[in-house]
This record gives sequence, structure tokens and C-alpha cells, in this order.
Amino acid sequence: MSQRNRSETVVLPPKMELRAHARGERHRINTELHATATVVCGGVEPDDTIEPGATWKPIHHHDADRAKADISKQGVQRHWKLKMWKRRSAARRAKAEAFEFAVKNS
Repeated sequence: MSQRNRSETVVLPPKMELRAHARGERHRINTELHATATVVCGGVEPDDTIEPGATWKPIHHHDADRAKADISKQGVQRHWKLKMWKRRSAARRAKAEAFEFAVKNS
């Protein structure tokens, strides 16, 4: 279970590096937004300015290509979404109630 999101092909950089890079990117965007706001307050039309955007985004665990491939395999279902799983749960519950009833009446 602990290896669920791990892959040998993708090596993620250390978390501290990712956090530092993300913080630097946020700082760059905020600085550029502040400069743009100053220019607009100075009299330049907002349409004439260039709004800064994110040039870097951190790598997430979610792989979009893998998710699309999984969706295309509609024949595969998870066991806890099947009726059989619900029947097994109900059977276990009924069995436990029967044991409790037997213990109380004996």
C-alpha cells in the first residue's frame, strides 16, 4: 500500500527543493503583478500591459496520461464498488449478529 504512488521511472526531486522552487515562482509572479499594478495606476491602459503567468508548476503525483488510460479500460472495476462486495459485507454483518444472538440466548 505504501508503494502505490511510487514508480521507478519517475524520480521526484527532494521536497525542500520543490518547495523552494514553488516559493520563488510565487514571489516572481507577485513581484510582476505589483509592477503591473503600479504601471496601471500610473495611467497606462490595462489592456496594454502584459499580465504575468506561471512559467513553472510543480510535478504532481497524478499522471493525466495514466488516468486517461485507466478510464479507457471500462471493463476493470474495483472490488468495493461491486454488488458482490456489498453482499459479502451484509453477510459478515448478519453472521456477527447471529453470533451475538446465540451468545445472549445461551
